[in-house]
Amino acid sequence: MYRAPVEDIAFTLKHIVGLKAALEEGIFSDLDEDVVDAILQEAGRFATDEVAPAREAGDRNGSVLENKAVTTPPGWKELYRRWIEGGWNALQGPEAYGGQGLPAMLGVAALEMWNSGSMAFALGPTLTMGAVEAIEKHATEALKRTYLEKLVSGEWMGTMNLTEPQAGSDLAALRTRAERRDDGSYRIFGQKIFITYGEHDFTDNIVHLVLARLADAPEGTRGISLFLVPKFLVEPDGSLGRRNDLFCAGLEEKLGIHASPTCTMIYGDGSVEGEEAGAVGWLIGEENRGLACMFTMMNNARLAVGIQGVAIAEAAFQKALAYANERRQGKASSYHGEGMAPIVHHPDIQRTLLTMQALTQTARAICYACAYATDRARAAEGDDKQHWQERANLLTPLAKAFSTDIGVEVASMGVQVHGGMGFIEETGAAALLRDARIAPIYEGTNGIQAIDLVTRKLPQSGGDHVLTYIAELEAIAAELRNSNLAGFGITANVLDEALADLIEATQFLQQCVSEGRMDEALAGATPYLRLFSLAAGGAYLVRGALAAGGTRTALCRFFAENMLGETAALKRSVMDGADSLADAGKGLISA
Repeated sequence: MYRAPVEDIAFTLKHIVGLKAALEEGIFSDLDEDVVDAILQEAGRFATDEVAPAREAGDRNGSVLENKAVTTPPGWKELYRRWIEGGWNALQGPEAYGGQGLPAMLGVAALEMWNSGSMAFALGPTLTMGAVEAIEKHATEALKRTYLEKLVSGEWMGTMNLTEPQAGSDLAALRTRAERRDDGSYRIFGQKIFITYGEHDFTDNIVHLVLARLADAPEGTRGISLFLVPKFLVEPDGSLGRRNDLFCAGLEEKLGIHASPTCTMIYGDGSVEGEEAGAVGWLIGEENRGLACMFTMMNNARLAVGIQGVAIAEAAFQKALAYANERRQGKASSYHGEGMAPIVHHPDIQRTLLTMQALTQTARAICYACAYATDRARAAEGDDKQHWQERANLLTPLAKAFSTDIGVEVASMGVQVHGGMGFIEETGAAALLRDARIAPIYEGTNGIQAIDLVTRKLPQSGGDHVLTYIAELEAIAAELRNSNLAGFGITANVLDEALADLIEATQFLQQCVSEGRMDEALAGATPYLRLFSLAAGGAYLVRGALAAGGTRTALCRFFAENMLGETAALKRSVMDGADSLADAGKGLISA
């Protein structure tokens, strides 16, 4: 059974990414370590005692659609009610609308624990939190007054409606249309697919944020608008009125996250008797500027999805470690008891478990560092604000892509540690792998994250920001080299080499982009993102080991001497792989 790793999470926040120093600076008003510890402890308790026990039933039963209504698994509606009664939905919400206004770092840490407990459960509230930020930043005061308080509390939930059958990652192709009405509202017509928690029984109203196009809009993404479209219209006194002209037409049968209803939503089919056809909606932001509003929600969602990768990896590691200490097979030199040895004594199993643990900790540090940068950007002004916003921008694709990649890798290794029993649903190891597999796909596939990193994030501040960040990582390596501490082996040398690989690959890609050699840059984007993440993660493990020593030093050395050498091969792929890719790729094209 999963147990929230509260101490590891608190250590990463305070001593690796900078929360302790930020608290001492007073950046977060009256927030102090005691409050932080109390929040983390209670979030961990809820994840361990309330959410995790619901995971198996959710995976086994799934959500069910009948007569356009979705029923979630037994006990899940009650679990959600306890979750909002605990105030967890309001953790990061704006204080003006009943939220606690706490830092993103605490929100991300809590999300990790809830997603480890059950990714399918945590998905719904994650989207509500994103909807809150989009509405707060871009909606009219009237919409804020009507919707924000109940969304912040969790009494209502929110969704994000982007994807259509012909428009996945290419939003320029979307066809859902919006028509103006004289009263300032709009009517929405169209179909959206893959809508997470588009219909459910958790709340009595669902607030959909829907991308649509006006008839006179420019072509492409410049002509997309964002609309707030509630399941039930809201009366002037705040009570619920009539059902809006929208419904769930189907649920997807998925590889994993079975309890999370993934809906096909139909807007404006004229199914409401006596009413004009079209789902009633209201504009968020400006006409034809909807993508900018939606990206407010998507950037948060990308970090939240990244932490899902960490969460699944942590749960898989815990499950595999427990099994390895129980399962007995063969003989091992380190085991001196009677009979067969627990398989945790075998070097190959130890290698697998340590790889799982190291990857989980590196991904956690990257995600929390991204949240830290987000918090610093919100609190800063002027040039300092730009610096921290660019840092958050830079780390977001790493957090989303690397963390979800390792979520799949670590969950797969967890199945392997279980051997044949890992392939049997009874152990739950396979369920984690099935859940993990969606995370590299949604909220922008990991290939898109790599493209974003290379083409949009490396050029920030004329290319200087990424080099400043790498210099900070080099300072960590220098601190290790100057410490003369025992137990690190050749970690300092290996980290220096990895950071040198990162600098060389970075400057190569920056030159490709500046010279317009885009195919060459894009060919190396995915290996570059992994190279970057491994080098940054290695530096973060060093920082943690310098702060605490002991087992952190041993794990840091293991990562450096067994895994960090991968950066050399990745650099070669970045800098020398484009020609062979182009030549071999011709053989794949049939149209």
